[in-house]
This record gives sequence, structure tokens and C-alpha cells, in this order.
Amino acid sequence: MKIAISIIVCLVIGYAGSFATASSVNDWYLTLNKPIFNPPNWIFGPVWTLLYILMGISFGVIWQQQPSNERNVAMLIFAIQLLLNLSWSFLFFYFKLLLGAFIEIVILWIFIAACIIVFYKIKSVAGYLLIPYILWVSFATILNFSIYWLNKT
Repeated sequence: MKIAISIIVCLVIGYAGSFATASSVNDWYLTLNKPIFNPPNWIFGPVWTLLYILMGISFGVIWQQQPSNERNVAMLIFAIQLLLNLSWSFLFFYFKLLLGAFIEIVILWIFIAACIIVFYKIKSVAGYLLIPYILWVSFATILNFSIYWLNKT
């Protein structure tokens, strides 16, 4: 049950972020200069849905472990990175702060890495489940910086 709740929470956070994205993905975002490696827009929805499911499973595995200070810290780090994940969509798409979004995604990456480390120490599978997430965010970080660089004024 904890895994199902965790998946639902992660998907709801992702859905909330999609409101910020929807506000400009079909107008402002189209006007930006993008690098040649920018994926087509349709790829982001399925990729993020899968990542939120993996994140939910990972968190649920940790939540099912015996209560401890280590588990509580791991859950807090996860919650922080999840909020950072949500706020990036608003910084980039809603507020159109490309540099601010880049700085924020670097901080997000650090929290994801920390989350992987603490999750792995508690239950290795939970850490492994977050590897696709950090790989995608690594790509998104490069993409975010590239879009910022190509559009700075």
C-alpha cells in the first residue's frame, strides 16, 4: 500500500508541474532557440510518467523499512528533491527564468544524488530505481543550460 501511495503522490506532483509547462510549451517555448539534441516535445510526457512511477516505487520501498533516523533523513531528502522537481517547471516554463531554472536544476541534481546514496544504504534497489531519474535530469540540466545560452540577451 505504501508503494501505491508513493507512486500516486509522485504522479500528482508531476501532474501539478504540467500546469506550469502547459502554460507556455505551445507558445513561448516554441520561440526559443534550442540545441540540435533537443528531443521532440511528445517524448517528455511518457519519460516523466515512467520516472515518477520509478520514484514512487523507490520511495515506497524506503517507507516500508523499519523506522529509523536514517530512513527519516532519506525521506526528507526525497521530499526536498520532489519539491525542487516541481519548482523547476514553474521557474522554467511559467516564470521563464532560464538561468534561475538552470541553477535550481543543479541543486535538484545534488539532492537526487544524495537521495540515491542514502536510499542505496538503506535498501539498494531503492537507490538503483533512481538511476534513470538522475540520468534524465543530467540530460535536462545540459539542455536547460544550452537553451539559456542560446537565448541569453
